[in-house]
This record gives sequence, structure tokens and C-alpha cells, in this order.
Amino acid sequence: MTITSLDDLIRSAATADQSPKLAIARSGDAFVLEAAMQAYAAGVVEPVLIGDMDATRRIAEDLGADISDLRGVHLPDDEAAVREAVRMFREGEAALIMKGAVSTSTLLKAVLDKTNGVPPQGILSHVTVFENPHSGKLMLLSDAAVNIRPNLQRKVEILRNALIVARTLGIAAPRAAVLAATEKVNYPAMPSTLDADLIARMGREGTFGDAHVAGPMALDLALSAKAAASKRFHNAVAGQADILITPDIESGNVLYKCLNTLLGLDVAGVVVGSSVPIVVPSRGDSPRSKLLSMALAVYLATRE
Repeated sequence: MTITSLDDLIRSAATADQSPKLAIARSGDAFVLEAAMQAYAAGVVEPVLIGDMDATRRIAEDLGADISDLRGVHLPDDEAAVREAVRMFREGEAALIMKGAVSTSTLLKAVLDKTNGVPPQGILSHVTVFENPHSGKLMLLSDAAVNIRPNLQRKVEILRNALIVARTLGIAAPRAAVLAATEKVNYPAMPSTLDADLIARMGREGTFGDAHVAGPMALDLALSAKAAASKRFHNAVAGQADILITPDIESGNVLYKCLNTLLGLDVAGVVVGSSVPIVVPSRGDSPRSKLLSMALAVYLATRE
């Protein structure tokens, strides 16, 4: 199924005969528990609650949610809860992992643990999927949550991960813009412009397969054909980008929060690069965005 809207993610995820189990570490968080119960009601996932079960039950009662049919594991400690979530995935008791009331770094540390974690398939990176508010088409943004200041090689892997997600969603020949503050190389003042230029050269040499990769490119040129024309910037990606690759986590996180806070857009985001898609919702995400993130994780997990 080609995904052309965020609603398609929910419809696709809810078609399974049995909802995949989602291990939540830790479950004692009202924002996360509310979204998980919405996903459960929609047939997207079956939550497995890991954490302080007394607190989880109190929160569920306040929300008016019935969790009596769900499996619960009482582990109030952060590290014990994330280790249990990873163990459940490793042993087939859960198909997905979601961050609850723990830090992203604590969860990813357990996932990457060399002895008891989940072997990575490259580097981990966060991919956001959203609908362009002007055209309505799906777009991807990376990385807003995991890689703080990626070097050239990490940016290449971040792009590879985003391309995999785009193709899985049905974008056969994705157009990726490697973002910077300008479309010209300005080194050493702006090192990201040189990285973007080198990645674009790799794209032209076929490193990324059937994809158009351009950079450095300012955001307006990536999104607006009119802006690109006014600057006489001619490129197959200009005004038609499917993927936005940001220079670092700061710019990625600011852009992400502009989407969901300033523009009020719903977004779906997961951490990819491991054999398990990991849902790491932001507290500022709407309940629907959290639901969409779970649906995206289900969609990716069932098509690997």
C-alpha cells in the first residue's frame, strides 16, 4: 500500500488480524498512556505497560481508561523498565518499543547495549513524517532527536535511513534537500555547507540509488519553486523536496517544533536504524501525533 497521507498510516496499521504488542517504558505518563489507549482503541497496537503500575493505574483512572485487559510489569526504575522493554522485543513478546516517562538517551542506551540490546543495522536516527500544509504531500525530516552534531559520514547514514523510510512509504525516487543557511559553499565559516555539497556529489555519482540529492540548500529553496526561480536556482529538488536533512539536532529540533507548535501540524516520528522501530514522542506532541507515530512504527515494522 502506498501511503499518501498520515491517515493512511492509521488505516494500514489497523488492518492486521492481531495488533502488535507495544512495550512502553515507563508507562506512568499521562500523555503517553492516553495516546497508547487511543491507539489500542483504534486497533493499531496492544500496549504492554512497564513501570510503576500503581501510578499507571491512578493515571488510567484519571483518564477514564480501562487497562485491566493489558499486561502490566511493575518496574518503577527507569533502567530496569527499558531493559525489560528491550528483552520483550528480543524474545518476541513485543514487536515495538515506545518511550514513556524516561529520557530518550536512557532508552537508546539500552537498545544499543552490546550484550543485551538490539543489534543496530547502521546508526540510529529520528525520522519525522508530516504533510506539507500547502501541497498536502508527505514529507520527511531528519534528524530532530538523536544525532547531536553529526559529521559527514553520520549525515550520509541519516540520509540513507530517511531514504529507506521514504521508499517504504511508496516514494520510489525521493528528492532530498541537505539543508543549510545558503545554497553556496561557505567554508570554514559554515562547515555544513561543505558537507551538503559533498553529499550532493555522492548522490550524483549514484551512491544513494534512485534518488535526487541536492545541497547545500536553504529551506525556502527546498520548499518553494517560486523562491528557487527568483534566485535562479535550478535543480530537480528545488521546490519539490520529499526529504529535509538538517545540519544538526538544534536546527532539526527547532524545525520539528515549528511544525507541531507554530503551525499546529500533526507529525509521525520514530527512531530507525535498528531492527525495531522506536517511538520517542515529545511531550509537546499532540495525542494524535503520538498515535500517528505508533502507526508509522507499525507500518515500518511490518514491511521490513
